[in-house]
Amino acid sequence: MSPNFRIALRFLTAKKRSMVMSLSCIILGVGLFVVTQATTSGFQGFFIKTILGTDGALRVEDRQQATIQSISAGGYGSPFEVQIQDRKYIEGIDYPENLKQTLLTFPNVAGVSEVLRGSNVTISSSFKDDTVQVYGINLEDQLKVSDLGNQISQGTLDEFRTAPDGALIGRALADREHLSVGDTFQLLTNDQTRVFRVSAIYETGVEDIDKVRVFLKMELARSLLKKPTGASYLQVNLYDNDRALADSFPWMEDVLQHRVAAWQYREKEWLGVFRALGVSTGITVLVFTLIAGLAMFNTLAMIVMEKTKEIAILRSMGYTRQDISRIFLWQAMIVLALGSVGGCLLGLAGTYGVSQVPLPIRTIFKTDKFIVTWNPWHYLEAVAISVVMVMVASLVPARRAARLEPGDIIRGASQ
Repeated sequence: MSPNFRIALRFLTAKKRSMVMSLSCIILGVGLFVVTQATTSGFQGFFIKTILGTDGALRVEDRQQATIQSISAGGYGSPFEVQIQDRKYIEGIDYPENLKQTLLTFPNVAGVSEVLRGSNVTISSSFKDDTVQVYGINLEDQLKVSDLGNQISQGTLDEFRTAPDGALIGRALADREHLSVGDTFQLLTNDQTRVFRVSAIYETGVEDIDKVRVFLKMELARSLLKKPTGASYLQVNLYDNDRALADSFPWMEDVLQHRVAAWQYREKEWLGVFRALGVSTGITVLVFTLIAGLAMFNTLAMIVMEKTKEIAILRSMGYTRQDISRIFLWQAMIVLALGSVGGCLLGLAGTYGVSQVPLPIRTIFKTDKFIVTWNPWHYLEAVAISVVMVMVASLVPARRAARLEPGDIIRGASQ
């Protein structure tokens, strides 16, 4: 143990109340930062997982068609015209199998599923009628691009595979129609009515999905909707979902000549909400860290004022200005180290405690308790912010102590 460290420790123990206040602020700042970031990123991460598991990372839809507009450059009757090349989008995909094979050549693409969607279809049960959307899928392909296999809450996918009239319906829709596995219902379009049987009930947790989507085998959906060819869109799964936005535009759009919508673009409103929550909670917690820095500044400033004679003695014994500065920086580092460890432990305990709080949600995702993320970077970020705040606050008292001269202290001119 170096002499500077021993002296710093001795000075700190002489100001127990101030040291405890500084220590408490650092512990609270670090702990609250960890807890707030763990909850905010936890909800955001779970929301992203739900969206990716339901609608995929990319959606390929709407064929592009180049258009050229002519605009008179010199006004009405002018012989000069400017041609502007533009594009318009035509709904649907004419040759989904060709696009699917092309998509699978992209290195980041993990799976592609063809989807045929029909809106304004009426479901009729013995209880009531409702408006739903029919989704025709090839089950094995759909399982590669979604979490449908893990979202089944009642029944089995094997029944859906083998049943000639099987259908998958959402939990919210099943509750509204009073349907269970094995029950029959009717789907009505403008010109025909077909009877189907509930093979399984799924639950994504997104109510807007679970109350309207009815999954059918592709051939049954084509027959019901009278669309023997084509698809509404292709749902794509990626190995690296964070690259969805970069891969979609302009690379994939230029190659496929279709609109490619990444999940970041589709859900930009909700992602913006989560970012705003993260920033607001971060600012709130930074206030505690700033208070910790101010408390550290006050503690060291008081020690400098009360220990001027001791500083004069140390200077007379041969301690340099750098030695005196290091003594006070050591004090800040001791409090910072204890506060960081205590804050991380508080954050760990607080995160676990929050994760056990019941919080039933059935809107944008499904959960029964607070969702948290156990991310070591949250702890490192909290400690790093505390280090910056506390060390910056400690520099002024440390430099002031280093500038004290023994002669000035003796003559009473040090204050």
